[in-house]
Amino acid sequence: METVIRNQQQLQYAEVYISDIPSLKNIFLQVQNSSKLTKEFGVPFLLVKKNNQIVGFASLIMNGKEEVSFTVYGKNELSDSEKKNFNLRAERYFRQNNSGNFRNADQLKSSIERMTGWLSVG
Repeated sequence: METVIRNQQQLQYAEVYISDIPSLKNIFLQVQNSSKLTKEFGVPFLLVKKNNQIVGFASLIMNGKEEVSFTVYGKNELSDSEKKNFNLRAERYFRQNNSGNFRNADQLKSSIERMTGWLSVG
């Protein structure tokens, strides 16, 4: 009987730091197939790495009802199950965090405007 060894690559999850933002901006622009940052970029709060490379992130956004929500952006390197696991991790993080951007829609709106304005300058 032959044993098949799968190369399972471990995902790493981490909070977003300012030094991560340029990589997250590039992922967003690739996923959106755009050269311009929009408010849908939001305020990133959690990222996922594969082989020590950032391959996705979760970002706080305003949903259609003007409520605080989040969305996940990811590269094609993530399998469907990895995307699902990251989405579940981000949802759990989102629900447990009670800081301003996570609960106050006006504060998040202002933070998104500042974030996208700051990133559009460079």
